[in-house]
Amino acid sequence: MDATQTWYIVKHPEGSCEILPSELVVGENESAFVERWGPFASQGEAIARRVGLIRAGKCQPV
Repeated sequence: MDATQTWYIVKHPEGSCEILPSELVVGENESAFVERWGPFASQGEAIARRVGLIRAGKCQPV
């Protein structure tokens, strides 16, 4: 894995959120998501933030 890899949490129209690497989020795909959070330096940090978003009611679990 690339040491400079960043991660995003993206919300899909049906309300679920998933964690994706930056190359899948930035650019042409941006309009496919309702909302996004990030970038995060590690996948672990993104996972922790996603748990917080689920608990806050902003995301549905996958």
